[in-house]
Amino acid sequence: MTVNIHSVHFDADLKLEEYVSKKVQKLTQFHDKILTVDVYLKLDNVVHQIKDKIAEIKVHVPKHDFFVKVSSKSFEESFDEALDSIINQIKRRKEKLAA
Repeated sequence: MTVNIHSVHFDADLKLEEYVSKKVQKLTQFHDKILTVDVYLKLDNVVHQIKDKIAEIKVHVPKHDFFVKVSSKSFEESFDEALDSIINQIKRRKEKLAA
C-alpha cells in the first residue's frame, strides 16, 4: 500500500504527516488489496468561515475507488472524520460484494 500525503496551499509539519500515515495504516484491517491512498490536506481561504481545513482521502483498490472530503476547524478532526467515512464505505462495499 502506497500512501501519498499532499498539502495544498501550505506546508504540513512532520507531526501532522506522521499522524496521517499512522492512521491510514488502519485501513489494511478493512481491505487487504489497497493499492494506493492519496490524502489531500487543503486550506480553504474563505473569509469569515470557521470550517477552513479540508481533508480529502482517495483509496484505490482493484476495480473500485473510494473518495471522501470533509472540512472542519482542524486538520486532525477533518482527517479523522474522513477516515471514518472511508472505513464505512469500504465495509458497505464488502457487504454488497459478499451478498
